[in-house]
Amino acid sequence: MAINLCKESELRELLARHGFHFSKSKGQNFLVRDWVPMQIAEAADVDDAFVLEIGPGVGTLTTRLCERAASVCAVEVDTSLKPLLAETLAEYGNIELLFSDVLKTDLPALVAEKAQGRRAVACANLPYYITTEVLTRLLSSRCFSDVTVMIQKEVAQRICAKAGSSNYGAFTIFCRYWADAEICFDVPPDCFLPRPKVTSSVIRFHLRGKPPCRIDDEDWFFKVVRASFAQRRKTLVNGLSSGLGLPKEQISKTLVLLGLRPDLRGETLDIEGFAALANALK
Repeated sequence: MAINLCKESELRELLARHGFHFSKSKGQNFLVRDWVPMQIAEAADVDDAFVLEIGPGVGTLTTRLCERAASVCAVEVDTSLKPLLAETLAEYGNIELLFSDVLKTDLPALVAEKAQGRRAVACANLPYYITTEVLTRLLSSRCFSDVTVMIQKEVAQRICAKAGSSNYGAFTIFCRYWADAEICFDVPPDCFLPRPKVTSSVIRFHLRGKPPCRIDDEDWFFKVVRASFAQRRKTLVNGLSSGLGLPKEQISKTLVLLGLRPDLRGETLDIEGFAALANALK
């Protein structure tokens, strides 16, 4: 009889039987409400696709992905979960498990090998502590059509923030450069074992085929963005001067030529504004 991974008593029995202990350092929180993995799999649009899942845990989301996708490759860093996953995923023939660190994995090579020409999407219940690093790699790998992840609600709001708001920052612009993002739904703490202290959000990124505006030098563009937000209280002129080593007079003149006030701050510029500024400064 299959284990109901979303029934807390059955999940606890499974974990105890295998002697599993939660690792705070790995940010492990397993889902215990069935509607959550069902809605994630639906929102991720994985039908007939190849799915890369990061951090399958005990396989709660993995099973829902396997029911819809052509094939699933799940990357898990915790080798102590190997016997549990062998049990919970035994009935699925379209799943492959890789026990390795996704941050050390060559994602384009992995996708090229496993997807076999199918549309590739990524899906994950991400540990909070590696959210930024993993999303950076997923979005910039240029090998996924869509990325759907569950992350801390505060981070999801920051990603979708509007220019001029307090949540708006360098990571907002980084994500917007690579993809259109939308928050699908929130997930309260009582949906997890153990319960986190914050609410989570499921966010979906639809990757762009090309940048949203003309950017002459990608690396330089991101340097300009990072320098603009490194010290938020500073004006754009002071931030760029200290961050890039450019003369303040040059930056001021460039802003005026672009029709911008020389005393503005970085959070007021949208991605098109940063692109124009980076191109002009270059």
